Parts: sequence; structure tokens; C-alpha cells
Amino acid sequence: MVLTDPTNLRIPGPTPVPPQVVEAMSRPIIPHRSAEFAEMFEGLLAAMKRIFNTKDDVYVVAGTGSTGWEASIVNTLSPGDTVIAAVNGNFGVRFCAVAEKFDLNVVRLDFEWGQPVAPDIVAQALKDHPEAKMVQLVHNETSTGVLNPMQQLGEVIRAHGALFVADSVSGAAGAPVYMDDWQCDIVFTGSQKAFMCPPGLSIMGLGERVWDKTAGAGYHRFLLDFDRIRESARGGSTPSTAPVTLLFGLKAACDMIEAEGLEALYARHTRLGEHTRAGLRKLGLELVAAEGYASPTVTVAWTPEGITAGQIQQALIDRHGIYIATGQAHMADRAIRIGHMGWTAEPELDRTLEALDDVLERIPAAVG
Repeated sequence: MVLTDPTNLRIPGPTPVPPQVVEAMSRPIIPHRSAEFAEMFEGLLAAMKRIFNTKDDVYVVAGTGSTGWEASIVNTLSPGDTVIAAVNGNFGVRFCAVAEKFDLNVVRLDFEWGQPVAPDIVAQALKDHPEAKMVQLVHNETSTGVLNPMQQLGEVIRAHGALFVADSVSGAAGAPVYMDDWQCDIVFTGSQKAFMCPPGLSIMGLGERVWDKTAGAGYHRFLLDFDRIRESARGGSTPSTAPVTLLFGLKAACDMIEAEGLEALYARHTRLGEHTRAGLRKLGLELVAAEGYASPTVTVAWTPEGITAGQIQQALIDRHGIYIATGQAHMADRAIRIGHMGWTAEPELDRTLEALDDVLERIPAAVG
């Protein structure tokens, strides 16, 4: 993948948009109920199935990545149902909050931020709560840079019979997603991360067990009704007016991903993650993610003593025009986050690491 990204956007999303995607989004609008649109949309959904490594269906609708939080709940559950929410970062907290907002009985499993969700603890929670109908968690925790052990989690969750729902907003198309092998029932993501597109599209993979749940779900729903979405997709369309321009862009991004090849894509992101972590260690920064569970799409590091994340972020903007993200929640001013997903390669990351070296030397002098 040849990169000439001029944006210096090293946040963990939205990510830089490559020229091929920009060009695709510049196409003239076509009717969203036309045969031309149906052909493009059906090709897009077929590509998504390959990228999710599933025989089941993947749908694309208007919305952000976190649209999947609400959609997964209202289509499969009813008020009062028990849900186990595994939380090891801020996006897990948010997913948990959505379940609580819908009056579910939420059994929250908290893990230290930076550590993975432990399958044995999930298994014990399922044993303690045989009535649990869903386990929800984040595949790739953007706030800490932790990649959770999905294969092992899928095994214990399927053995119980609960639905396995994974937020892969910062994972899919950068970190491997093996929806069928992991025995995931719902995996969702967004267009603005490793898919290299602007925000605005929610991508949801739905396993066959989901369709056994929709008729009995106790929530009213319309725009996010899985049955309506599936019926429209069978005709090569969406239930309401399709965001045609964004879909053109996403189809172009999928073409780029498949041209690179999934195994090459995974290898590149793994290499970029290792490269970034090595560079941060060389600068003396301590990584947040536990060894062996580091994300291939985003790296999080603690700030040095006496320097805040906000100071580092602003200095990088002022001196180098490079954008990184600060931490979230209680880590807000204690950690920095660097994205390395999508349209990204080593030269961009090297510029970021060199700039970070520069500002870390200068900040103490400026505040001392």
C-alpha cells in the first residue's frame, strides 16, 4: 500500500481517507432504488462478509460505529433480561451504560484497564447467572490499546448459550475478525477507523442465531430493525434513503482492502503496532496494554511524570502539525493514544515518533 498521507492524523479515528475513497465519493449521485445502486450495494455486502470471515450476513446502515450498541440490544432482548458486560476500558463502560439505559439487568465484570477480559471469569459469571442472555464486550479497546482474546471468549460463551456481541469499531479491517470461528453472534464496527472512510456508516455482522431472537425482543424499533434491514438488503437496498456517497467510498475502501489481501492487511497492522510500541519504549514511555494483548490498530502509553497528555498533544500540533489523542476517563491526562490503522505506514509513524521525541525534550523546559 503506497501512502502519501498529508493530514498527520494519528488519532485512533477518524483516520485519513485515501484518494481512491475520496474519488469514489465524488461520483455523481445515483438513485438509491436503481439497478446500478443494487449491484454496487450487493457487491459491498459480499465484500463485508469476506472481511468479517463469515458465511452469515453483514449489513451497512447509516449511523456511527456505536450504533451497534443499541441495535444489538433492541433487536434481541427485552427489559429485565440479564446481560453480562465485560469492561476493560472506556468503550466497554459506554456499552455497559447503554444496556443499563434499556433497563436490562446488567452484571458488570470489571477488569483492570490495560488487562484483557479473562475467559475464566466470564465463564464463572455465566455459571453464576444461568439466565444471562447476552455477553457484551469490546474486541479492540480503543481507550487502552488492548485486543481481547476472542476465540477463547467465544468458546465459553457459546457453551453457555448466551449471545456473544462484540464492539469491533477500532478492530475490524485492521485486527483480524473471524466472526464464525469466534462463534460471535453480532460484530459491529464503523466506517471511520480501519475502513478508511469518513464517519457515518455502521457495519453489523449478524449470525444465524440472531434471527431466532428478533420476533421475541421486547423493544420497539424502526430505523434499527434488523428484520427490515435484512428484507431491504435482499433487494439490494436499505430501508430508508441510502447514504449513497458514503457507500461509494466504503465500496472503494473494501476494494483496496481485498486488493491488499486480508492476510497481508493483518500482517501490516501487526507490524505497525510493533513498530509504534518499539518506538515509544525507545522514548522511555510505558505502554498501557498488557504484554501479549496489544492492539494492532492503536497504541496507548502513559505520559512521563510531570507532563500531561494535553501538553504533549498541543505541543505536537503547535510544533509539528501532528494530531494524536489523549487518554479517556480517569486516564484523560495521563495517557496518549496513537492510531496506526487504515491508510497508514511506517513513514507517518516515524514522523510522529520523531516529533514526540522533540516535544518530550522541550515540555519540561517550558513548564519548569
